[in-house]
Amino acid sequence: MSMKYKETQNYVNGKLVNAQTGKFLDVISPVDGTLLSKVPLSSSTDLNQAVAAAKAAFPGWSKTPIKERVQVFFKYKTLLEKNLKELAALCTEENGKTYSESVAEIEKSIELTEFATSLPQLITGEILEVSRGVECRTEHVALGVVASIVPFNFPSMVPNWTIPNAIALGNCMILKPSEKVPLSAMRLAELLKEAGLPDGVFNIVHGDVDIVEAICDHPDIEAVSFVGSTKVAKIVYKRATANYKRCLALGGAKNHLMVLPDAIPAMTAQNVAASMSGCAGQRCMAASAMIGVGNIDHIISKICEEAKKIVPGENLGAVINKESKERIERYISEAEKDGAKVLVDGRNTKVNGKENGTYVGPTVIDYVKPDMSVAREEIFGPVISIMRTNTVDEALAIENANPYGNAASVFTQNGGIARYIIDKASAGMIGVNVGVPVPREPFSFGGWNDSKFGVGDITGKSSIEFWTKLKKSTTKWNPEAGINWMS
Repeated sequence: MSMKYKETQNYVNGKLVNAQTGKFLDVISPVDGTLLSKVPLSSSTDLNQAVAAAKAAFPGWSKTPIKERVQVFFKYKTLLEKNLKELAALCTEENGKTYSESVAEIEKSIELTEFATSLPQLITGEILEVSRGVECRTEHVALGVVASIVPFNFPSMVPNWTIPNAIALGNCMILKPSEKVPLSAMRLAELLKEAGLPDGVFNIVHGDVDIVEAICDHPDIEAVSFVGSTKVAKIVYKRATANYKRCLALGGAKNHLMVLPDAIPAMTAQNVAASMSGCAGQRCMAASAMIGVGNIDHIISKICEEAKKIVPGENLGAVINKESKERIERYISEAEKDGAKVLVDGRNTKVNGKENGTYVGPTVIDYVKPDMSVAREEIFGPVISIMRTNTVDEALAIENANPYGNAASVFTQNGGIARYIIDKASAGMIGVNVGVPVPREPFSFGGWNDSKFGVGDITGKSSIEFWTKLKKSTTKWNPEAGINWMS
């Protein structure tokens, strides 16, 4: 099979370099099975080379005033805008999502970068005369070399959760992209260089679990951010913190939408269908469990109508690979075997002209019991599992019992009930009549419970505390002021 793009290389000190292992994985497009590239499986020696470059660049970059550092990101934002169509097309090729979803991903990357350009106004520090002639001052100081480990489902957006903020705040970064989608990250590196980022400040090392472990263990890496499954997030968090690094590891989710009989049927159905099927359900904010409170048959029928408008290969993208397709379809079959009713069935989907693509159609499963695997586990596909309860408290009990805590939403026209659910739901991001309650900048992204390990959030104002340390200074220049307990 011929390869569309050349072999992927690591990006170290502003240059493309070969990994030393000589081992590669194929990068296959889930859209149609095309061989896009090969990605190297790097070794700890390759990581050492990248960390050395970042460490050497850190003194000069961190001492550059932040007002000057963010000028790079003004230019980077312009380049993202200029290259939006190309970046979106590349995202679709390697990830499988629809072109419109890829455009939205690049637009979000632009918004994230825009926030980073505002950081000089957000980290001005504080100063106070605490006693006559005595001043205390705080300032945010960069950590040093940091690492960002990112997943396959958002090849551009999730890297841009960390790249602009961490680097604008004065750190130098090692990015470890998913080996399934390495091409978008490489294009981001080119745009950062074009924007004027000095060599060594941003580096990319490709690989699999060996590189993730090496990042967690490396003595010169000060902080690690991770986005992926909860299983791996726990491992990364434990390993990084055991090596005395700060770590923020975001895991999986099982997001619950609670639907009440007074919800507006058309709006609710559109939101639920879009939430469960957007990005083929491969996002940690996807609605994968719905809890009907009382009689909502009229809304479920509308949801099925909306689901049938979602057509694989047209307005529904592919799932990442064959293994994911098989796993998602096993969940559906198991639920059916256990007594649930499949109202809309997305199994055995083929797209004409893209027979080698990996597609799962939109799937709506009713009469799901809370102990079924489709109700408890993250499916990461375009599947919604519907459970039924009689009261809001019963619905909340199901939501609270799930170990994750990224998001929860309620669909109702009753403000009092909405507020009650906001207060009681055990999740970091809550929606009212919103299927995907992702905060916009400057509000931060982050869940609770088994959806996040570490303190703070990965984006927005909260990220400042993760990517910097606080320096406090106390000064006194006037001996005539005398001495008291404060000075």
